[in-house]
Amino acid sequence: MIIDAHLHLWDKQHGMVNGKPVVDIGGGKSDFGGVIRQMMPAYMDDGCNNVERLIANMNFAQVNGAVVTQEYIDGNQDEYLLECKAKYPDRLRICSLYEENNNYRLDGFDGIKICAGRLTKVKLGELSDLFGKAYEKDMFISIDMADGNAQVAELQKLIDEYPNLRIAIGHFGMVTVEGWQKQIELACNKNVYVESGGITWLFNSEFYPYPSAVDAILEAKSICGMEKLMWGSDYPRTMTAITYRMSQDFITKSYKMTETDKKLFLGENAKNFYRFDDMPEIPYTVHMAE
Repeated sequence: MIIDAHLHLWDKQHGMVNGKPVVDIGGGKSDFGGVIRQMMPAYMDDGCNNVERLIANMNFAQVNGAVVTQEYIDGNQDEYLLECKAKYPDRLRICSLYEENNNYRLDGFDGIKICAGRLTKVKLGELSDLFGKAYEKDMFISIDMADGNAQVAELQKLIDEYPNLRIAIGHFGMVTVEGWQKQIELACNKNVYVESGGITWLFNSEFYPYPSAVDAILEAKSICGMEKLMWGSDYPRTMTAITYRMSQDFITKSYKMTETDKKLFLGENAKNFYRFDDMPEIPYTVHMAE
């Protein structure tokens, strides 16, 4: 069983970065606030990062379930994600997007995404009401924090206020930035977990099979235990460098991790945290390079 705890979908990209628009320009590229970036694989040439492509990739890589998070750079995708979950309710969990004008959705969503590192008008510690509503609705919080320990104390206060609220810290605590371990330490709290969405991006200079990423996962294990860590791909952005299967098989093929650790990290922990039930078995498909 494999569950991807961090990926993205969009029907049409209409995001913002540093007050400047992020829009598709074709060929998988986007105008990223005035800079041209390869936002997704070039074969996604229509600018649409849709759920049908994702499910095809999941089936090929034998990924049973996935959690769709959001980001300001893609624009609010709430409506599209509701459509996606309606099509694949057994395969997907979805997050609504918190935006600083305090508009965020609850009904129909499994979690709320907070891009905490991009907050400009409010401080993380001021979001007690949002955390309270998520707890009342039995939702989870998906949060990408500012680098290092900049927001750790604020989040710890919210954890203390809502100790039974499920919280997933993204990007593996921004693992390549000094002080990342402080974010991992938050997972010593009962209902706080860490997911690795973007870890192959953060170790991109080293590239596949990312031995330092595996070392970082094992260091995190020593801090909070492997039962608090979850795999995430950051699809489709990281697929500009590697395939979807490569984003998880550097774990499955690692000789440094035990088979038990691999099972916990790749799926068992996420199954419990995100409450996946009755996911279909995905048969292996022999590919043309074999």
